[in-house]
Amino acid sequence: MSTNNLLLASDLSSSMPLVNKGKVRDIYQVNPSTLLFITTDRISAFDVALANGIPFKGALLTLISAHWSHILTNAIPGLRTHVLTLDLPTQIPHAQQNTYRHRSMQVHNLVPFKIEAIVRGYLTREAWDSYQKDGTVSGISIPAGLQESEAFPDGPIYTPSTKADVGEHDEDISEARAAEIVGSLKYAHRIKELSLEIYKVAHAYAYERGLILADTKFEFGLDGESGEVVLADEILTPESSRFWKKEGYEVGRDAEGVDKQFLRDWLVEKGLEGREGVVLPMEVVRGTEEKYREAFRRLVGKGFEEVVGR
Repeated sequence: MSTNNLLLASDLSSSMPLVNKGKVRDIYQVNPSTLLFITTDRISAFDVALANGIPFKGALLTLISAHWSHILTNAIPGLRTHVLTLDLPTQIPHAQQNTYRHRSMQVHNLVPFKIEAIVRGYLTREAWDSYQKDGTVSGISIPAGLQESEAFPDGPIYTPSTKADVGEHDEDISEARAAEIVGSLKYAHRIKELSLEIYKVAHAYAYERGLILADTKFEFGLDGESGEVVLADEILTPESSRFWKKEGYEVGRDAEGVDKQFLRDWLVEKGLEGREGVVLPMEVVRGTEEKYREAFRRLVGKGFEEVVGR
């Protein structure tokens, strides 16, 4: 289904093979070393896809990821991302190019590490719930006496999880278990090292632009030729991260965000979390779109229409 503003499913199988269809992203093989990531306007929450999408979401997230790729690789020596180009591959027919422009990214074909590299800078949501129960977050002991939304006093913490298949749930894991899944202590250490460094650079960048990066998740892959650990998948978007508005932020209470938490909160309020086929009302669709647009404006420094030339 596609309109000018909404793409819920891609259809390029006559031009190139479909490698994977995820909850929100379709992946095609351009050639043996290159994949095409198409971020649709489908949206998921609590590990299930919702019935309707968010207009322009795919383009907003793709352009934010590309922007971060440029920022991070210039700021962190030795960091590589999977991003090659936002140009469309020549296999896409001219008549379909407007449909896929801005929401598509050609990337290196990597061997994915089957973990999610989560970095938390602040005590919020599930981390806050865990801390209140036993003083730990993902098995890590945290100093007593902290309040909701407070920064971890010793700096951000690394809390990896499994990367579950579609329809299953991610699970928190220890660093030792992460190393087992990755298959190498060297690669596991590099993933942790890069995750924490990227978070710190991104936090400083976002803070200067009026946002607080509360937590985020990264994915990495292995370049089979060079042996390098490469940052992959979406990068610091409002779907993979919690961004709070710096104005109005106070320790001791939940913070206002410009991310997917708005949608999650609505689902919880209505008792619909984890339920398949939920149709979002228009006010939630528009509200989610505006959250993503605000994150885009603050992080990129320009409005979405200004960037895409609408």
